Amino acid sequence: MIHETQLDIPRPAIDGAALRQVCGHFATGVTVITAGDDEGAAGTTVNSFTSVSLEPPLVLICLHENSRLLPVVQRSQGFTVNFLTHQQERLAWAFAGKQTARLDEVAHHRAPSGQPVLSGALAHLECRLAAEYDGGDHSILLGEVVGLGSSEEQEAPLIFFQGAMHGLAATGS
Repeated sequence: MIHETQLDIPRPAIDGAALRQVCGHFATGVTVITAGDDEGAAGTTVNSFTSVSLEPPLVLICLHENSRLLPVVQRSQGFTVNFLTHQQERLAWAFAGKQTARLDEVAHHRAPSGQPVLSGALAHLECRLAAEYDGGDHSILLGEVVGLGSSEEQEAPLIFFQGAMHGLAATGS
């Protein structure tokens, strides 16, 4: 069930650069989203990730409408969320921006779902594309988790805060 609220009030003009600057005050984890099929594979760095539901297991990511990854996800009907460690900052930057690295240039393997998983990731979630929604200049993708895994190493995660990547001290539970 989708509920959309349409407000009949004037929208204030919000500058995109100002919005980005303010949102930069919110620290996020860093992920590389990967997807692939027989026609090819791709990946991109994303910090717009959230867990949505445990039952059923659902997560959400957002991809720019011009992302090279978006048609691969749509074609393969799935994607992998790779959570990066503090030692993978170079990998995160390689998959960021318009000229991203090619997946065949980095160490990875295929999960049972057929989706690519980055080697050395802190953890990963293999997802089946459950729904896609319009989100302005982004597509909002809802994924049903069909597989998962995590490193046995107690690595610190990579986070993004105020336009820069940082390591976060591992807590070691």
